Amino acid sequence: MPPAPREADLDAGGTAEQVPGEPGLWLLLLGDMTVFAALFGAFLVERRGDPALFATGADDLHAVIGLAATMVLLTSSLAVAVAVRLHRSGSGEAGARAVGWALWCAAGFVVLKAVEWQAHLSLGHSPGENPFWTFYFAITGLHLVHLVIGSVLLLGVRSAMRRPAPPQDRRLLVESCTSYWHMVDLLWVLIFPLLYVTGT
Repeated sequence: MPPAPREADLDAGGTAEQVPGEPGLWLLLLGDMTVFAALFGAFLVERRGDPALFATGADDLHAVIGLAATMVLLTSSLAVAVAVRLHRSGSGEAGARAVGWALWCAAGFVVLKAVEWQAHLSLGHSPGENPFWTFYFAITGLHLVHLVIGSVLLLGVRSAMRRPAPPQDRRLLVESCTSYWHMVDLLWVLIFPLLYVTGT
């Protein structure tokens, strides 16, 4: 018979703390992170070969927009963490509202990225202009795809939280989808300094 969980291992809902999701989820996240790590590595190699070009490209980026996008995604991660805590404690409707805030943050990020891309394209910066812009559009574009996927998953989480069922019945869905969202946010936290302050 397995030992009873210690009080220190219990969350606010009285259930044992455990690694969120399942092993398959973490393999998926590791795979995604590996793809981005390869892109980051290639970017650094190319930057080392032509630091002046990459510094010029970084100077042309809108650091204020990039910083605003960072703050928006960090806020979304906080909202998602609060949502998971509320869900575990049985406050599904409140958790769904917190997820809604995260979705608004995601929409704000998309708007910021659309404004930034439009500004760069209007100035003639395109993926084929030089290696810096190739990496810029490739990395931020791939991240945006992941953010859209994460937003769809959060919509599913919000719907699940609103259903009248014990939190344990939806634990795997909620924790897996929100873990994916945290990965999306973490990637941007790495992307922002890599691209926007690459000239320093």
